[in-house]
Amino acid sequence: MSNQMMDAFTSALIPQALNLAGQFWWLILLLIIVSITRTAWFKGVFGEWIVNLILRKNFKEPEYSLFKDVMLPREDGTTQIDHILLSKYGIFVIETKNMKGWIFGNETSPYWTQQIFKNKFRFQNPLRQNYKHTKTLSDLIEVDPAVVHSIIVFVGDATFKTPMPNNVLTAFKLRRYISEYSHPVIDDTALEAIKVSLSRGKLDNSFTNKRKHIAHAKSLKKMTNTTPDERDTTNCPRCGGSLVMRTSKRGTNEGKQFLGCSNYPKCRFIRH
Repeated sequence: MSNQMMDAFTSALIPQALNLAGQFWWLILLLIIVSITRTAWFKGVFGEWIVNLILRKNFKEPEYSLFKDVMLPREDGTTQIDHILLSKYGIFVIETKNMKGWIFGNETSPYWTQQIFKNKFRFQNPLRQNYKHTKTLSDLIEVDPAVVHSIIVFVGDATFKTPMPNNVLTAFKLRRYISEYSHPVIDDTALEAIKVSLSRGKLDNSFTNKRKHIAHAKSLKKMTNTTPDERDTTNCPRCGGSLVMRTSKRGTNEGKQFLGCSNYPKCRFIRH
């Protein structure tokens, strides 16, 4: 085919293609939107939006103060918290999971399982994930960990197929769960100081900080996936056993979660 014929063919084809695209622009746009809604990013953002809506509707100023998408510094990098709700009744640290299907897990397992039909997917135990958040926050604002409450909220069509702790719940139960904390444990002066400490201590959600956080999270995930015994690098420094999530049964910290050695009672190490 000569160059002249090729030019003529191209000149005729391009207008037809543009005309066809113009007629079906709505279909192209729909396909783009559907593709975006299936991404993990969109599911995360949508889940956090649902939780944010529930919190703002039911727990309003001045009795409650809501901080969302909070990035805090750590010695080993950064950690990101979906929602922090401050009140005189306690400090609620909320981790959101937008998932569907069957959910299997327990407090001590390093990983939980999501099953959709015959397909199974493993994900990090969110109780462990949020323990890191609550510990970082407690250290930053210098408060008694007993007044900091960890909450895991599942948004979406998820069904728990194993017994879950009370603080692992669906979005429909979030309002009732927080409302059960009705006894003041933080006075007004201390609460104002906490607000100031959090506002000053949290990192800006700048592009640079978010990029660093994502890189840090990816490195941790890669390290976890290459750990053959699935201990998620949480090893007891005393005996070498794995650290597992436990719940305090008595004392001032009753009901609180902590990381303890799996070789208890022979080894009584606790990671603070």
